Amino acid sequence: MRAATAEEVAARFAALQIEREERDLAASATRSYPAQRRRDEPDCDLRTPFQRDRDRIVHSKSFRRLKHKTQVFVAPEGDHFRTRLTHTLEVTGISRTVARALRLNEDLVEAIGLGHDLGHPPFGHIGEEVLDRCLSERFGGHFHHWEQSLRVVDELERDGVGLNLTEPVRDGILGHSGRARAPSTLEGAIVRITDRFAYLNHDIDDALRAGVLSLAELPSEPIAALGDSGSRRIDTLVHDLVENSQRAGEIVQGEEAAAAMGALREFMFERVYLGEVARREHSKVETVISTLFDHYCESPPPGRDGSDLATRVTDYIAGMTDRYCIRAFEDLTVPRSFGLDA
Repeated sequence: MRAATAEEVAARFAALQIEREERDLAASATRSYPAQRRRDEPDCDLRTPFQRDRDRIVHSKSFRRLKHKTQVFVAPEGDHFRTRLTHTLEVTGISRTVARALRLNEDLVEAIGLGHDLGHPPFGHIGEEVLDRCLSERFGGHFHHWEQSLRVVDELERDGVGLNLTEPVRDGILGHSGRARAPSTLEGAIVRITDRFAYLNHDIDDALRAGVLSLAELPSEPIAALGDSGSRRIDTLVHDLVENSQRAGEIVQGEEAAAAMGALREFMFERVYLGEVARREHSKVETVISTLFDHYCESPPPGRDGSDLATRVTDYIAGMTDRYCIRAFEDLTVPRSFGLDA
């Protein structure tokens, strides 16, 4: 018997995947084929286009840097605090659960979830706020991490070639934040809302671990509605999302769960995100990032040919990990020891 050619193997794999999706996925689910990319390329023999996007993201340098970027607590001393990487993995896991329950495309939500925060700067949302203000004051521009995440996968990875991801993944990355325009797929809408499920609950967990909050201080009504632990609250929110989305035909929460989550979010902004501990760190982060920003505006870092000064400085600082950012600041501001000739 003649061995199958590579082209035959690829065609057979794609045909089986298309057949499986037509059989198993909801009519509203995003199909994996045909791949829509900015640059045409042959499909992989053994992975769907969204699986291929997932692998490109996981193997990227920007993904590896997430393990040294702040989620909420800057440079935490303990080993069990979340980082931007663990947040990304938690969002992705929750998103896959919801997608499977709704018979949507799990591979698509996985790729979006893994790529959604690749453009986040060091020091979490404090770093994002400071970088945005620096750009506004000096160049009249702005910084949004969801836009930078898309720029990372489109323009910066692979030494400027980009990852050439599919359009639904790019769309989901750009639309994952509640402050961004809504994504065009149901899978993107899942990541947009489970991102909040994840960060609200794991940020509570980290705040309790750090001693910033105590269990008694958590607001009683939303805790009673959603659950007295992070895992129970996420379970409640996921069940609510699946049940209401199945009825509505779109990704929506029930009124009670949405109200409870909103109240919990307001509490976290008041007590943790903008609380006393965060304010103390805010001034330090502002000093570090604004100092580096001004320095790189005068002594531009390496960047892509043709990019303007604001873009070069933004790309360089946003790509930094927390520790690299601190080290760059120290190199710039702390005197080095030196020896004298005898």
